[in-house]
Amino acid sequence: RTSSRCSFLPNSSLQFGAGARKLHAEGNGPKSSPAAAPDRLPFSRVTQEDLAFFKKILPGRTITDPDLLESSNVDWLKSVKGSSEVMLRPQTTEDVSQILSYCNSRNLAVNPQGGNTGLTGGSVPVYDEIILSTALMNKILAFDSISGILTCQAGCVLENLSLYLEKRDHIMPLDLGAKGSCQIGGNVATNAGGLRLLRYGSLHGTVLGLEVVLADGRVLDCLTTLRKDNTGYDLKQLFIGSEGTLGVITAVSILCPRRPTSVNVVFLGCETFEQLLKTFQLCRGMLGEILSAFEFLDSECMRLLNTHLRLPNPISDCPFYVVIETSGSDPSHDGEKLHNFLEEAMACSLVNDGTVATEETKIKALWSMRERVTEALTHDGFTYKYDISLPVERIYQLVTDMRERLGDRAKSVVGYGHIGDGNLHLNITSPAKDPALLAAIEPFVYEWTASCQGSISAEHGLGLKKRNYIYYSYAGPQRHSQPIQDITR
Repeated sequence: RTSSRCSFLPNSSLQFGAGARKLHAEGNGPKSSPAAAPDRLPFSRVTQEDLAFFKKILPGRTITDPDLLESSNVDWLKSVKGSSEVMLRPQTTEDVSQILSYCNSRNLAVNPQGGNTGLTGGSVPVYDEIILSTALMNKILAFDSISGILTCQAGCVLENLSLYLEKRDHIMPLDLGAKGSCQIGGNVATNAGGLRLLRYGSLHGTVLGLEVVLADGRVLDCLTTLRKDNTGYDLKQLFIGSEGTLGVITAVSILCPRRPTSVNVVFLGCETFEQLLKTFQLCRGMLGEILSAFEFLDSECMRLLNTHLRLPNPISDCPFYVVIETSGSDPSHDGEKLHNFLEEAMACSLVNDGTVATEETKIKALWSMRERVTEALTHDGFTYKYDISLPVERIYQLVTDMRERLGDRAKSVVGYGHIGDGNLHLNITSPAKDPALLAAIEPFVYEWTASCQGSISAEHGLGLKKRNYIYYSYAGPQRHSQPIQDITR
């Protein structure tokens, strides 16, 4: 084991698959286009001797059956497909260390994979990289009920962790629509945001420690449970959001808040986006410390929810909808603050209609109007997904401009996301994959974002689909004309 006090990255070159990604779906653009991925790098190919080694250290956990590999070779959106012939399923950090040490010596490319719920093509191989699945690394190692610090293996599913903590009067500091499948290691590796970031902040703040296996098999032990430690470089921060390019996260320690005893969810309708922003401003001022989420969706999202999922609109039709959640410890105190806020919002004509939920079943029903938009989009056709950070006042203008630009070439153009975090999810659908439509969307969407000094990836990561557009997030007012050098090669 390498102490976090004395070790940096190994001298060996990185052997992970992110540096050798290529889109396998039909209609891939020319190699010279910004969207094109690099050719396969000169990694070795898996031999029978390699398989014999893997089967020896992972008996019954070396998968070569094509039928079993199929789902792990395809991303959740079914837009990227790899051709890996081997999937390894380690159970311990030592297993991962042996795998990476061997692969490093053999120059074999490795693709770490968690729950495979990513939306940018980063969780699946592009060529024949070995899939290293953390699915069996699903043990909870410790929980301190006094400090609220949970330590677990990287393969623990987010929803399972949430259920474990709820029984102990705590909650996870993040909540995602993919919580039933995504794993905490993948959440950390992509710095996932989600629905609670407004209240509890990002994983850069709530993750206290990590255990990571580096490319050459050395174990970097930063699995501390201390909230304060000023004795050197905070190496774990390098791996939060690194998307598996620097090492494989094998264990996580994370600070978990107490479970709120008073939860309210409000679903409101606004006539204009300006009114929605004023509602947010009023909400922050009047709800203060109990505000835990402020989400929005537009009328096009509601149409898709109605059409494809048969989810009825809980209020009257409006151009924009807001989901507000409060979390506290005193129902009467929280209820009074919420009542005063709603009374003021109605008096100022900021909202047209609304409904309040305090009972768990209705709370889940209202949250489903926001959480299931992604599911509804999958039924509408081929989806082009964009996860953008922008100044809050500019968020919806991108949706409006994109609709005007695309006209009837797109089936649907919808906007939803995290107003409290300045994070827009722009989604565009068409009946089938359409290279001409994609050319009209990109790089326009990234240029528009750069003009506002925004980020092209707020919480989904770069993966394959955005890796060559990263320079738009670092260009500022003077946009570069060429991508920066690929640091993973």
